[in-house]
Amino acid sequence: MRRTRDISAIALLGACLAGALLTASACGPTVDLTRALEVQDVSTGWIDASESGGQNKLVPVVRFKLKNVSDQSLAVLQVNAVFRPANEDKEWGTHFQAVAGSEGLAAGATTPELTIRSDHGVTGTDPKPDLLKNSHFVDARVQLFAKYGSINWVRIKEYPVTRQLTGN
Repeated sequence: MRRTRDISAIALLGACLAGALLTASACGPTVDLTRALEVQDVSTGWIDASESGGQNKLVPVVRFKLKNVSDQSLAVLQVNAVFRPANEDKEWGTHFQAVAGSEGLAAGATTPELTIRSDHGVTGTDPKPDLLKNSHFVDARVQLFAKYGSINWVRIKEYPVTRQLTGN
């Protein structure tokens, strides 16, 4: 009887191992997003965020497309933009956006234009175009992070935010 239990345990262990290997191979190799994603048609600037407490408010924005230059589909692809003052690590705002669901971004495919804006920016009593010229204006930068499936977030690019007004 003991021998039957030992054989059953070995068979169960073998089945579990085979299932794990099959699952791992179905996911395919991990893709390095710093090489697999090409950021295209990038533009940055500042957009009108209305008034805040009686003052004019401008917030940084980034627009771009992502192209999958790898040979694999990237399922559940997500991007996160982190806006920071140009010379500081303090975070002004961050926005997450889903790029492709379970169908993934196919190899060689490009996303439609993605637009991500910060909630925080600059405020002042100057007219909006003049805020950009104010001596107290704080320049910004945006860091783009991406992930797909269950991999961790990876920084793929960083851009300065151009000191210009742009449309919503």
